[in-house]
Order: sequence, then structure tokens, then C-alpha cells
Amino acid sequence: MKTTHTKQKKESKEEISKRQIWAKKKIFIDSLIIFSIAISPFLAYLYLYVPEGDSWTTAFFTVDKNGFSSVNIAIWIYSGKIIPLYLLIFWFLTCKHWWYHIIIVPITLYAFQLFTVLNKKADFIDENEIVWVITVLMIIAPFVYLIRLRLYDRLVLGIDLKKIDAELEEYDRKEKEAKNKIETK
Repeated sequence: MKTTHTKQKKESKEEISKRQIWAKKKIFIDSLIIFSIAISPFLAYLYLYVPEGDSWTTAFFTVDKNGFSSVNIAIWIYSGKIIPLYLLIFWFLTCKHWWYHIIIVPITLYAFQLFTVLNKKADFIDENEIVWVITVLMIIAPFVYLIRLRLYDRLVLGIDLKKIDAELEEYDRKEKEAKNKIETK
């Protein structure tokens, strides 16, 4: 009986080192995302620990009431915009579904709401952002729908658009050849 040995691709130490560094970076980034998601309920209730008054000063920053009746209410409103915004951004960046572009619509809504809340000149909040969101929706929705159509054609109906294009090009080539033969006679 003859024994055969297969050659195995041996990775160099440099390739292994690069892969290990990449794995460590990925674990670190994933850990940051998980930590950020895990603390979101605690951040939502941060306003309970903010003192009542006109401003809140810490070692890192100062927050004023920004037109609200107290800094406590301002932090409550900010957190109501920032927390869903960053959770939606994480979802958008990590989503592997074909429809992930549609997540841009609620991201846009919360971004415009946050901008309005932070704008000291705004008289009303959460009122006119729908106009901007509709504009974004008019751009994103057709794009997502076209992706859906292409996937439906390919996966459900079994239609490969590249094959159809190649077939049409072949017909055009044959038609031109036939036309050239007729002209040369």
C-alpha cells in the first residue's frame, strides 16, 4: 500500500503575526461595540443623576440648560436622541442583510432631531425633521428596492442579468455579422 502525502501551505511567521494583530484589533473593536450597547440603558437614566439647575460642570465638560427649564431636562432630551442614534449606527455598520441601507432613514431622523435639540435658536423641537427624512427616503428607498429586485430575480426566479446581457451582446454581434455579409455580397 502506497502512502501519499499532501503538501500543506505553511504560513510564514509574518503572516501569522499579521493575522493575530488583526484578530486582536477585531476583538477590541467588537468589545467596544458590545460595551457601548450594554451601557445604553444606564446612559438612558443618566439624567436622574444630573443636578437640577442652570448648568452642570464636571472635570471633563460643562452642560448648560440650552433653553430648557433645567439641565436635567436637557440631558434627558439629549440622551433620548443620542442613544438611539448611536445604536442605529452600530446596527448599520454591523448589519449583514441586504436591506441594511434602509437603516439610514431612522439614523437621519435622529440626527436631524439631535441637531435641532442642540441648536439654541430652535423654537420647536421634533417638528419639521420629516421634510428632511422624506428627502433622504426618496433617495434610499429606490436604491434598496432595486437591490431587492435583483436579489429576487436571481434567487427566486433564477434570472441572472449578466447572462442575459451576454446573450443580448451575442445577438447584437450575430446581427452585425449578418448585416456585414449582406453588404459585402
